[in-house]
Amino acid sequence: MRPHTSPRRALIALGVAIGSFATLQSLLVPVLPVMQHDLHTDAAGITWALTTWLIVSAVATPLLGRAGDLLGKRRVLLAALAAVALGSLVAATSPNLPVLLAGRALQGLGGAMFPLAFGLVRDVLPRERVAGGIGALSALVAVGAGIGTVLAGPLATAIGWRGLFLLPLAGVSVGAVLVQRGVPDGVPAARGRVNVPAGVLLSAWLLALLLPLSSGASWGWGSARTIGLLVAAAVLATVWVAVELRAREPLVDMRMMRLPGVWNTNVAAVLVGAAMFGVWAYFARFLQEPVSTGYGLGAGVGTAGLLMLPMLVLMAAAGFFTGPLTRVVPLRAQLAGGALLIAVATTAIALVHGSAAVLAVEAGVFGLGLGVAFAAMTNVVVASVPADRTGVASGMNANLRTIGSAVGTALTTAIVTGSAATAGGEPTERGYVVGFLVLAVLAGLAAVVALASRPSRAAARDAVEHDGALEARDLEEALAA
Repeated sequence: MRPHTSPRRALIALGVAIGSFATLQSLLVPVLPVMQHDLHTDAAGITWALTTWLIVSAVATPLLGRAGDLLGKRRVLLAALAAVALGSLVAATSPNLPVLLAGRALQGLGGAMFPLAFGLVRDVLPRERVAGGIGALSALVAVGAGIGTVLAGPLATAIGWRGLFLLPLAGVSVGAVLVQRGVPDGVPAARGRVNVPAGVLLSAWLLALLLPLSSGASWGWGSARTIGLLVAAAVLATVWVAVELRAREPLVDMRMMRLPGVWNTNVAAVLVGAAMFGVWAYFARFLQEPVSTGYGLGAGVGTAGLLMLPMLVLMAAAGFFTGPLTRVVPLRAQLAGGALLIAVATTAIALVHGSAAVLAVEAGVFGLGLGVAFAAMTNVVVASVPADRTGVASGMNANLRTIGSAVGTALTTAIVTGSAATAGGEPTERGYVVGFLVLAVLAGLAAVVALASRPSRAAARDAVEHDGALEARDLEEALAA
């Protein structure tokens, strides 16, 4: 570590960087109708402002995560921050939809910041502080996305939707300076190269999967375009796995992905991601449904934001307690417990929603579970793989959460808007209830999967023999997780 740096300073720098970027996950959702009008496009066109960011982020996360393992995590993190800053400036000044989408694509490159930051925490923090550091950053990722949803409406009213892009621009610019001055280079870069054919195939199947998941509602879930792309995604993913298994230098090591502690955490990531974004996408709307529906509270944008505040506060607090909690509760148990809290809270939202106070408490429990689950999830993956594979392993875990988020949003949209079509107007109470209950089931399954298997000493040693880079502390952490 550089003499003028400290673990606390490094953690603050990384927190500012990824916390600023995390708001972009949901910042535009409340203002899409206004953007549609100003840019003279239709609903399908403006949806690409979300879809473009989602697809580029999903593709960039494992690719740049691997580049960080090879070239140095800090160097690639600074490049990603620069791309987000440039993309934010382009989007803020965009005269039309194509320019906006170009800016959003540049912003999507920042998706790689999550695995890079998690890897740097492992590299530069003392061993006893790694779990707490990763927990804190994980909480900031979740809180950032939540804050984007809560603040977008009021801020857009005050500074316009273009002004929203100035917030991440300022945040990542400050973050870049702090990272440059306060974060050391970490462990030496690994040897090898980026497997280009595997990268192309990974990009292709992610594109074929996320495109219909994001646009299926407008295309029609039974349309030839939707079904054709989903089939293509399955075929391309199969070919990608085959290429990775045969490669001398795979982009994503399939043996590593099969390790106990990795595979089941990745499955849990899909399920938790689905529950998380499904609730985020529709909880605020649920609060704002008119009183005339018989179940809505008629809350305004500001009131809805206040009711979500307990969720954000407890989400952040939970992440900071992961490290100390690890001394008495294993990480896998924390992940399962967090997922169970999400399931309980979502079930309560579905069945008991007669007052604002009750919903605020339920949102708080949801945030607590999400903060614990996010922090534990990332810690389990980081502790279960060699140090020079941290970037790609945590990148794939983040990617699977993204895929889960798209699935959860699409599933909830189909259920809730389907009830509106049947009723001929506003979504029905039953539509929301069924949607939230489905998300609760997914979270419950995540709790079960999290406890499905335990890393064995033989499996951890197998990883050492295979990669030749797992240090003694990594073996101990993998077994403890």
